[in-house]
Amino acid sequence: MTIKISEAVFVKSSADVVGCPQSSLPEYAFIGRSNVGKSSLINMICGRSDLAKVSSTPGKTQLINHFCINKEWHLVDLPGYGYAKLPKPDKVKLQKIIDGYIIKRQQLTNLFLLIDCRHEAQKIDLEFIEFLGTNGVPFTIVFTKADKLSEKQLTTNIDNYKQTLLESWEELPPMIVTSSLRKTGRDEILDYIESINTSLAN
Repeated sequence: MTIKISEAVFVKSSADVVGCPQSSLPEYAFIGRSNVGKSSLINMICGRSDLAKVSSTPGKTQLINHFCINKEWHLVDLPGYGYAKLPKPDKVKLQKIIDGYIIKRQQLTNLFLLIDCRHEAQKIDLEFIEFLGTNGVPFTIVFTKADKLSEKQLTTNIDNYKQTLLESWEELPPMIVTSSLRKTGRDEILDYIESINTSLAN
């Protein structure tokens, strides 16, 4: 039985990990490259149209945004990475915010890394996956925009992605295929979060 989200409340935006909420609740963070569909996915998961701000301008999220779900866990909307149009000082600043949260935030329970399923493995994503592995960060790959591909092309793209990862990884991370438009993958993500929360409570 997939958890029902009865309450999703914005808590605060933080400019760095030090400013994040003082809380012992488990945190599930979402991150991805620019224009990967992060805000749409967060809104779809929470059953809200306006929880995370959807923008046509990549790079809109430049803070760490905490949302409290059912008073049980935090959903964290992280700044994305890989913005081509940002000035270099801004890129460095965003990278520091992201790295600081991922490495230092003890409440971080799992990171959902969003990947656009339409593209082959990108160097910047593979480097980020390597960074997560090096730092022992538990993560799940979430393929977005599945509605944009045929079933056959989707399967081919994901199989290719797995093969690329297996060149440097002995074991693949969990993977979930999603479409914000069709609400695909929502139950899988929420079930995964629920299973981790249950194991933490025992």
